Amino acid sequence: MNARLLPLLGLLLATACQESPAEAPPPAAPPPLAAKRYFAKPADGKLHVYFLDVGPGDAALIVSPEGRTVLIDAGPASSANHLANRLPELLATRLDLAVITHPAPDHYGALDAVQKVADMRRLLEPQLPGTAPAYDALLTALGARGVEIFSPAPNPSHPEEPLRLPLGGGAELTVLWPRAPTEPLLSVKDAEHAANSIVLRLTYGETSVLFMGDARAETEALLLTRKEPLHALLLKVGAHGAAFATSPEFLQAVHPRAAILSVDSADLPGLPAADTLARLKALQTSVFRTDKDGEVHAVSDGKRFVLTPQRLSPEEGAPSEHVFEPEEEEVPLAVPLVAPKPETTHPVPAKAVVPKGRGSEDLPGFGQVVDIDQLPKTERPSRAAPKPTKATAGERYVASRKSDVFHVPECRNAKRISPENLITFSSREAASKERRPARDCNP
Repeated sequence: MNARLLPLLGLLLATACQESPAEAPPPAAPPPLAAKRYFAKPADGKLHVYFLDVGPGDAALIVSPEGRTVLIDAGPASSANHLANRLPELLATRLDLAVITHPAPDHYGALDAVQKVADMRRLLEPQLPGTAPAYDALLTALGARGVEIFSPAPNPSHPEEPLRLPLGGGAELTVLWPRAPTEPLLSVKDAEHAANSIVLRLTYGETSVLFMGDARAETEALLLTRKEPLHALLLKVGAHGAAFATSPEFLQAVHPRAAILSVDSADLPGLPAADTLARLKALQTSVFRTDKDGEVHAVSDGKRFVLTPQRLSPEEGAPSEHVFEPEEEEVPLAVPLVAPKPETTHPVPAKAVVPKGRGSEDLPGFGQVVDIDQLPKTERPSRAAPKPTKATAGERYVASRKSDVFHVPECRNAKRISPENLITFSSREAASKERRPARDCNP
């Protein structure tokens, strides 16, 4: 071996002996959470309603003239990907409020996906008894993520007044039904959840939209009996156009110029029912269907609605606009082509006066106005009945000025009440006169 190579070989051997075993590379840092991105333009001073195409389910997004947003229902689980892509295109910031009209999978199935992409702040749901475990688990998970959950219960101080939610710029939502615990829920065999759907009326200037959820003829008859303000320029048809809803008496009171049906005839055979379509035709109401027209975009300037369907007919080369304005005239009773199922017994006048622009804002003192940010939070009941929590001698009961329930001071939710909103009652009897027991501790 060359003598000059010996020192180099020795150096290499010494270095090899001193090296420690190879160490595993440090774990890669998790990628940063991507910020939620919204792509809608700033509010333009008009009211926008997007009747979304979610297949066999319901979903509609309201964007107020000042940019406040409300999603009414969240479609079936099969629409999760569509909503996760579509909502960011329509939102300029996180979703202010979601409403689940009733706990049916075709109305809440994609709610989890909606919350993740739209980061909704609050959820309004009817808090009906006998909900499915999957629905309860979903609400529990949403609550754990910071979503505040509310019910449409009237203010105990003004139980006769409906709940009104201003959306800014003169737009407003009014909750017409349900009104528990002020009024008992409708009892309809095998359809109590649908019959007690949240019914909403959206008003802006002289224009209005009535959202019926899956309400049935029994719900409609109740609303007629209560003489609720039902007239609307646009009607979101209830129960996907089933024959047991959208009765002639109800349609005569609403007298819509246009009706929107959220339906997928492939997945919901028999819907919309021929009877329902016939009743709408009898009133010369223009019908838009998501299975044929796709998403329908409605824009109001307070004087009229312009509806633009997503899909084009073969002879159209550009999106078609359909203009609907309020009428002020006596409308003769249209003879229904087909009787409703089931038949309602509410009497119908020979003529119905359709007042132009009749909205809740036209009725002095009508409704309890509550800003979305001030909705009183609702405690979700546990599926296991809690044992009553009794107050000890000398102990008082407490409540929040913004809630319709009372607690014992040890309740978890009682400890969250801010000092400025804290109300104290000297006895359970005194508390019960103004509020109902909270279900988290059953005082």
